[in-house]
Amino acid sequence: MPQAVEHIENQPHAHLSKVQALLDSGTFRQVRRMLNGLRPVEIARLIESSPPASRTVLWELIEKDISGEVLEELSVDVQSVFLKKMDTEELVELTEGLDTDDVVDILQQFPEKVIQEVLEAMSDQDRGRIEAVIAYDEETAGGLTNTDTITVRPRFTLDVVLRYLRRHTELPPSTDSLIVVNRKDDYLGLLPLSTLLTNDPSVTVREVMVTDTNAIPAGMSDKDVAKLFEQHDWVSAPVVDDQGKLLGRITIDDVVDVIREDADHSLMSLAGLDEDEDTFATVGRSIPRRAVWLGINLLTAILASSVISLFDATIDKVVALAVLMPIVASMGGVAGSQTLTVVIRGMALGHIGSSNLGWLLSREVRVGLVNGVLWAAVMAALAAWWFDDITIAIILSTAMVINLVTAALAGALLPVTLKAMKIDPALAGGVTLTTVTDVVGFFAFLGLATYFYG
Repeated sequence: MPQAVEHIENQPHAHLSKVQALLDSGTFRQVRRMLNGLRPVEIARLIESSPPASRTVLWELIEKDISGEVLEELSVDVQSVFLKKMDTEELVELTEGLDTDDVVDILQQFPEKVIQEVLEAMSDQDRGRIEAVIAYDEETAGGLTNTDTITVRPRFTLDVVLRYLRRHTELPPSTDSLIVVNRKDDYLGLLPLSTLLTNDPSVTVREVMVTDTNAIPAGMSDKDVAKLFEQHDWVSAPVVDDQGKLLGRITIDDVVDVIREDADHSLMSLAGLDEDEDTFATVGRSIPRRAVWLGINLLTAILASSVISLFDATIDKVVALAVLMPIVASMGGVAGSQTLTVVIRGMALGHIGSSNLGWLLSREVRVGLVNGVLWAAVMAALAAWWFDDITIAIILSTAMVINLVTAALAGALLPVTLKAMKIDPALAGGVTLTTVTDVVGFFAFLGLATYFYG
């Protein structure tokens, strides 16, 4: 089994090496044949793994009838590169056959004027489906909704429903239940396919439908939707508008995308980057995104340096202080990051609220205090032996305890405070915490040194 997994994982890199070699040799016909023999998701990964110049060539070699499926598998950052070059007619052709939510995701990258032009060029049926969903934010249940659903009325018998289904050439992907609605399209319940197939065909839908599964409100956040799918092991779920009328359904593949994007966001935010950051973005696109965060970090570093400058006279007297300063700040930074990570994860999972925040804060302070005392004792002994100065050992150990306790407090409180201020804790928490631990660590260490050494 492990060998099979390794083979599958190495295929994109094997394809990439072969395609790059063919592109370099100019044999585009062979590249076209090889490219269009892959699944859309494989083509998308191949494009994302290629440098910008090669991407343009690969995109032009993709057959038109699968280009839309390839596009929906690409990250937003890579999508935008190709979408900017398309006119209205190309966009309409590209989105034909795609799920409603995928079309909406693509259109939302354009100005309102372009969206209207694309909608006007669509058929009435397609336009109606898109307009029903596009009004909702992409990070809500409404934005995830696919209108491709099969609905039934409660008064029909299962035999009638079965005959109705046989008229379809295929069912929408991830269909595990039919959605029961009344004449006004109000959501009433679900008819699982397993129930449909295992019950007497003469009974009515009303008699066997599931009524204890609530539909998802269209305004619910995508993260809350993902939690519901996780808790209930859903494959799909109905979505209703504010009036309780069926809007469509959300399927597990879209929820997986939400979970992946959330994980990407948490990881990339640690470096101040967007979750859609393109691995092979051009220098021109990468510089401004990174420059902003570097500028913010520079300001916080200047703040920490200004604290050090307040005690330059003391540092001139005792050179050992300059040697030991980084230890205090570093220990505080690591301890704070541990707490910050635990709290941000707890908030993301919905574990932390006003009722248990006090207990968590108390726990983190006690952990910080014990760890502070433990490692302060170790460093005190090392500093006393290193510099043959018991005073500097006392100063260092005291400053470490102060900073580790402060780090625990900051790590626990910052995410909650930032969230209350409508600021993403994953994005701003790290740099804010580093500033706090650096400033407090330097101030405590150098302040105590100034007191003892005058």
